[in-house]
Amino acid sequence: MKFIVTEDYEAMSRTAARVISGYVSSHPDCVLGLATGSTPIGLYRCLVEDYEAGALSFKDVTSFNLDEYRGLDPQHDQSYRYFMEHNLFSHVDIDPARTHVPDGACPDAAAACAAYEQSIAEAGGLGLQLLGLGHNGHIGFNEPAPEFPKETHCVELMESTINANSRLFDSIDDVPREAYTMGIGTIMAAKEILVVANGSDKADIVRRAFFGPVTPEVPASILQFHPNVTVVVDKEAGALCQ
Repeated sequence: MKFIVTEDYEAMSRTAARVISGYVSSHPDCVLGLATGSTPIGLYRCLVEDYEAGALSFKDVTSFNLDEYRGLDPQHDQSYRYFMEHNLFSHVDIDPARTHVPDGACPDAAAACAAYEQSIAEAGGLGLQLLGLGHNGHIGFNEPAPEFPKETHCVELMESTINANSRLFDSIDDVPREAYTMGIGTIMAAKEILVVANGSDKADIVRRAFFGPVTPEVPASILQFHPNVTVVVDKEAGALCQ
């Protein structure tokens, strides 16, 4: 594992963006796994800047997002499809037909998850997977559990995750209680993994995830077993690891 501590959020974003832009430049037709949340927004802004400067192209890239709320259609302003369109897809030359987000509007959870897993397999699997890190150690929406879930599945969100995400909705009652998410097995099958985290509120979970015991009670800890992981944090998130 490569563990990089940067000075601040902007440096974290630029450092992580360099990892992705370097991967895309050397693998123009790669399959990217992408993440949502507040942490990668700066990273996506850097990638858009690289594209606008003519230094990066996504025209042959295929993308798969980690997760989506169950019950939200793609046009909902809190859906992850909407997030990706707003923060990345609509600003670069990626082919919309090559961008994939779980179908949160599909009421048949088993069918939606099986179809998504099949699409990833048909694309040849994930090349580089970007991950954020939840306060409870979740990656994607893989919450702390007795075991590591393997494939794309429907998960019931924990109250801590619902509370953390409620700031983005008009009311906590509007936050979906379930989501479709790639499983740990799907994520771990990626050739490379990039994790980003920032802020003092992430310091404890960063330490537990990357320097503590591997346990499904801290889902991100499984990444210690992956052969090619880069973790980029700002100095506040990395404060307990130095």
